[in-house]
Amino acid sequence: MPHNYSEMSFIELLLIAIGLSMDAFSVSICKGLTTKRFSWRMALVCGLWFGFFQALMPTIGYFLGAQFQEMIEAYDHWIAFGLLFLIGANMIREAIWGKEEEGKENGALDFKTMLLLAIATSIDALAVGVSFACIQVKLWSSVVVIGFTTFLFSVLGVKIGNVFGSKYEKSAGIIGGIILILIGLKILLEHLGIISF
Repeated sequence: MPHNYSEMSFIELLLIAIGLSMDAFSVSICKGLTTKRFSWRMALVCGLWFGFFQALMPTIGYFLGAQFQEMIEAYDHWIAFGLLFLIGANMIREAIWGKEEEGKENGALDFKTMLLLAIATSIDALAVGVSFACIQVKLWSSVVVIGFTTFLFSVLGVKIGNVFGSKYEKSAGIIGGIILILIGLKILLEHLGIISF
């Protein structure tokens, strides 16, 4: 059966990909803030987590179809806000009252934390996948561009965060936690129509 694919230009797709990657970019900066020295392992792990989920969510949204669009849009911002708030609050708690961790950099990459962060920063891409289905965009090439763009921005974010975090190590955990909470709040307020960027 023939498909009437929409002709979305590469530039349009790239702009969508950059927009979707901004939350992951910000969270990656927070990850970099909490490391004493730059680690390619951390940068690549963050890039792979965030890039994979940023590609996965539109794919899921695409196959869920338009009938689920309202349900996705009704709850995605609350889920993202809740996850980022909890992770951010825990980051602040550990910075203020937490123990000195020798393996701090490894702990920051634990499966549970990275999974929650990856979901929180990519869940809004579900709705993008639904819109892709509605206009019949070429799915696989689109999600590859989105995933790869997010991967690059995440790696860059860890490096940027590390540069600043190494200078302000003592307060970096608190700053990182506050940023995560603010990102969650921004997502929530944008979807509620209270603010727009």
